[in-house]
Order: sequence, then structure tokens, then C-alpha cells
Amino acid sequence: MSQKIIILLAASTLLPGYATASSEGHEHAAHHIQATDHLIAEQRAALAKNTQGKGFGPQSPRDIDANAGNNDRLFNAAPAYVEMNLCNIHFHKNAEHKGGEFTEYAGNGDGHGYQSGYRYSGKLSAVELAPASACPSEHGKLSSGDTIEVHYVHSSAQVKPGPTLGSCLSEAINNPQLRVETQVYVLVNDKNALDFGKLTQHGVKKGLHQALNIPSNTGTPIQYAGSTTGPGYNEKGSPFQVTWSVRPKVAKVNIATVDDWCKGNVFKEDHGHGVRNLVTNPDLLSTF
Repeated sequence: MSQKIIILLAASTLLPGYATASSEGHEHAAHHIQATDHLIAEQRAALAKNTQGKGFGPQSPRDIDANAGNNDRLFNAAPAYVEMNLCNIHFHKNAEHKGGEFTEYAGNGDGHGYQSGYRYSGKLSAVELAPASACPSEHGKLSSGDTIEVHYVHSSAQVKPGPTLGSCLSEAINNPQLRVETQVYVLVNDKNALDFGKLTQHGVKKGLHQALNIPSNTGTPIQYAGSTTGPGYNEKGSPFQVTWSVRPKVAKVNIATVDDWCKGNVFKEDHGHGVRNLVTNPDLLSTF
């Protein structure tokens, strides 16, 4: 089997944690139907059944304010992100993780990852909430006051930033160490708020591709062992091991700059992705 075929197969396995046909390809109307608690419970039960006794490692996302877990399938933590290559930046509408300043449940959503997750639990001014929109897609648009969770994905492989999590793999290393530096932002209609273009700026430092402006003033990151995320894994386990660093405080970003970024970036990102159900099964959570 050629190296290129191996990489394509590995990438296709990795991608469900990011965006899959099952999570992204439904008719637009379906995304406005609120999933029932019963459906979410069924998804959680399916995840438990499909992972029980099969050796899956700890999963993500999780409540970062709760450090307990029963999953003891350990792996070495990835190096610090400054010692790795940035390979992808994307964001989810609403936070996938819960905790810190993002604890307000957005609801069950459509059952496919959209309109669910967690929102900024703080207060915004009337000026910050003045109507504005960004990044329209078949799943809706972003509006002032919305929350996004940005994933700055890093790889130990010799790679460069690009579209999808497939950019984190290389012909030389199909199983690189992965680290996700995570920052939750709230979108505000304020030209003096943070510029998303600057927050996602990247360049080469000491021979490594780096995200140059990840916030450093949003609290001590919670580091834990987990997996790739996304609604494609609501009913099955992710086989990928990821070291997560999730900052507990929310930063305010100018919604107009998010819209500008969606109109053109090296990652070919143009909308907010859906979220995976919060993992609450102790058998699928690590201890940190």
C-alpha cells in the first residue's frame, strides 16, 4: 500500500472529529428542529455501548471544572505548542467544552451538533450586542453575542498550516502527537475588541509553524488527555489521542473581523462547525 494511500486512509479516519457528511450534510430545515432529551440520551447510550471494553482512550470535550475520570488508558502528553507545528485553525459555534466562563447550556440543538454546546455566561452591554452577523452557512450565521470555541491544532509531524485536520498528518508520520490549544471567544459589535485576523495570525519561529497571538491573559489553561471532537463522534469513540489545553476565561472579539476571516483564510474555513455532545461517562474521561 502506497504512503499516499495510507495518509488518505488515516486522514479519513481523523476527519469525523472535525466535519463529516453525517454531521454536516443534512437538509437546512433539519437544523432548526430541537432535539429531545431522549435523543441525546440515546446518543450517549450508543457511545457507551460502542466503546465499552474496546480499549478507547479518554474522550473530549469535557467539563474542565471537573477533573475526575476512570479512563486509565494513558499516553504521553504532547510537547508544548511552541515545540510543535501549527497545522490547522477552526472554530465551533458555541463552546464544545464546559466550564470557566462558558457554562450556559445552549440547548440540545438539532441532534447533529448544531445550536448545542455552551455559551459565555457573562454579561454584555447593549452596544456590544448591537445587531451584526458573520459567516453565513446552511446551518445559520453567527450573531453578536454568540460564543465560539477556537481550536489551534498542533502536530509533532513536519507539516504546515492547511485545511482540515488532514493537514496534521504527513507521509513520514501517520500517528503524530497532537495538541489543541483552545480559546473561547464571545462575538461583540465593537471595533475596539480583539481582531480575529490577528488572533489567527501564524508564521515561522525557530523553524516551526506557530500561531503567533494565542491569548495569554485568559487564565491558566486546563491540560488533560482526550481525543478529537465533533458531532461525528456522538455515538462512537474517537481513536485519536489529543493533549488539550483549554483556557477558562472568555475573550471578546470583534464580530466584523471574524466575518472577514471567514471570507478567506489558508484553512479554507468559512463557518462555525457543530459540537460533540459533552462527554460525561466517567469511563471515557481521564483524570487531571
